[in-house]
Amino acid sequence: MENFHKKILILSLVFFGILEKSPGQSVLAGYLEEGMQNNLVLKDKSISLDQSLLALKDAKSLFLPSVDFAANYTLANGGRAIILPLGDLLNGVYSSLNTLQNRQTFPQLENIEEQFLPNNFYDARLRVSYPIINPDLRYNRQIREQGVKIEEYEIEIYKAELARNIKQAYYKYCLAYTAKQILIESKILVEQNLKDNKSLFANGKGLHAQVLRAESEVENINSQLIEAENRRKNAAYYVNFLINRPIESEVVFETQAISESEIKGLMEDENFTDRAEVQKIKTAVTIQETVLKMNQKFAIPRLNTFADLGMQGFDFDFTGQSRYILFGINMAVPVFQGGRNKNQITRTQNELKSISNQADLLDDSIEMAIRASKNNIQAAQAAKYSAEQNLRSASAYLRLIDRGYKEGTNSLIEFIDARNQYTLSELKLTIANYGLLAAVADLERELQSLN
Repeated sequence: MENFHKKILILSLVFFGILEKSPGQSVLAGYLEEGMQNNLVLKDKSISLDQSLLALKDAKSLFLPSVDFAANYTLANGGRAIILPLGDLLNGVYSSLNTLQNRQTFPQLENIEEQFLPNNFYDARLRVSYPIINPDLRYNRQIREQGVKIEEYEIEIYKAELARNIKQAYYKYCLAYTAKQILIESKILVEQNLKDNKSLFANGKGLHAQVLRAESEVENINSQLIEAENRRKNAAYYVNFLINRPIESEVVFETQAISESEIKGLMEDENFTDRAEVQKIKTAVTIQETVLKMNQKFAIPRLNTFADLGMQGFDFDFTGQSRYILFGINMAVPVFQGGRNKNQITRTQNELKSISNQADLLDDSIEMAIRASKNNIQAAQAAKYSAEQNLRSASAYLRLIDRGYKEGTNSLIEFIDARNQYTLSELKLTIANYGLLAAVADLERELQSLN
């Protein structure tokens, strides 16, 4: 029993010192880093960011000239045709001239029939086109740039949520692990009690009922140990799930620590303007404002220019006559669209108002969450203080009852009750400690800024 009391003292010191600064949180930090690298949802969001970056590159490329090569070859027979009656018009005149000159100077001509559809005709060209006036291109680039920021904020938001989930999952694992250790220590006590009662009964100084009650307590502890092990395994499964490891991978226990000064600093912090969610919705407002500007400039003419460098001809003729250069400008101005352009402006204005309302709602919800998290920390601190006092009292009470039970002044029922009170006090303190750490993780998440 002396060794057991030494273990009680050591365990109590661990509990009372769990919130003192320790050399580090290397295990948890490693799991956080592993989760940021391996989490599947985070990988999927990174792919979405890559897609947005590609869309931005596309928007920027629209400011550069585009060069296209095109070629076509046609075979045709029939269709509309143009008739040139050259023979009918000139053959009579030519005959008269030949008679007057008494020689065949002017030949006889045939009527010409030329079909409109070109037969055995090719046309190959390089077309260079460039937008001269098109405000949509500039606004589209700005929208794509803001879209990239939205995706970056989405990743930061999920990282913050993932960090909180990993921390709280690991705290839950540490709670389950520590609870099991408490029950193991308690089992040492009840097994020693069973051994003492068997010895007393064998020497005729005890009762068989006391032995049966001690055996019942041992079985009760064994049952609780099985439940505690299941809780520990389930908590480990969730940690492995979050960091995308094989589900049966070992989760290493490490006592977690946080200083009271850090808690005090968090409790005094009120600033959340640089939080990713806030910046994301501000960016969404900027996007809608850009869309509104673009829609309002619907009446500006769109002016584009192009130049063709090519060759065309019949029977694959590649002589100098077949080469050509063509330059052109085209312009488009909306004249009547049935009111669709104005409707689009109104629609964008409504969406802008909606996002502005969402921004106000977000500020209110974050402020409420921060206040609730601080209240939870205060409640957890009070619960921790109360649990520490209860453990001290239960530890002292157990030592007194144990001594009295050995001396015969206290009954077995009193001893079992004292042991149960001590075990329950240990468990309550463990729950309070890790409950405080979980509440701190919540507040850290609510106050987390982009940097």
